[in-house]
Amino acid sequence: MRSLSIAATGLLAQQLNVEVISNNIANMVTTGFKRQRPEFQDLLYQSQRRIGATSSDAGTVVPSGIQLGLGVRTASVYRIIEQGNLLGTGATFDVAIQGRGWFRVQLPSGEDAFTRAGSFQLSPTGQVVTADGDPVQPGITIPNNALEISINANGDVEVKIAGQVTPQNVGTFDLVSFPNAAGLEAIGDNLLLETPSSGAPVVGTPGNDGLGTLVQGFLETSNVNSVSEITNLITAQRAYEMNSKVVTTSDEMMATVSQLR
Repeated sequence: MRSLSIAATGLLAQQLNVEVISNNIANMVTTGFKRQRPEFQDLLYQSQRRIGATSSDAGTVVPSGIQLGLGVRTASVYRIIEQGNLLGTGATFDVAIQGRGWFRVQLPSGEDAFTRAGSFQLSPTGQVVTADGDPVQPGITIPNNALEISINANGDVEVKIAGQVTPQNVGTFDLVSFPNAAGLEAIGDNLLLETPSSGAPVVGTPGNDGLGTLVQGFLETSNVNSVSEITNLITAQRAYEMNSKVVTTSDEMMATVSQLR
């Protein structure tokens, strides 16, 4: 019976659906996290009576035919790039992006990674780095004798030095955009990598070329909506139960056939 294998594909699809939802819920408080959503497609069809086939010598055509579907499969799990809320922290090196764009981070391998999590800190040499110590690009170093540090909406970092009236500019944050940001590859630690699907990164200045602006003393929260995720979880659970019911029903039908005398 095809229904057994068809229901099995439905069970696997809903299992993956629940796994994606559980990852979203687990990252509800992860800074800059972007929720994911699975996309499903129907499988191949078996044609028992082909659509459009000639049904008689008079040239009549079969209007609909008979096609039996073989189940469902996962087409993709894509990332929804949507702005999260801004949470005020008051920390000097907490920086949120309001709008489009990604921070650029240099990994120990020399490769660039990208993140929306702007919870930055200082290294022992005064360089602005991530929580794992990876430098934020372009390299910005804060002088040891800096009294006040300000980061404006356009990414300019200015420090006030003792004995100086005019603030000193020590660097400017870059933002990066992608033709298809949903195609970035997540590697954990709030970092993503460029892929052929994402397209090449375009580096720009905050507030220019469609890029967002920066807000000092704030962090972007996860864009996971708890109510929506719980609703999706209930829907996935019910779909799983219905597919398991198909398996049970198919088993009962086969048992009935095997008991025929």
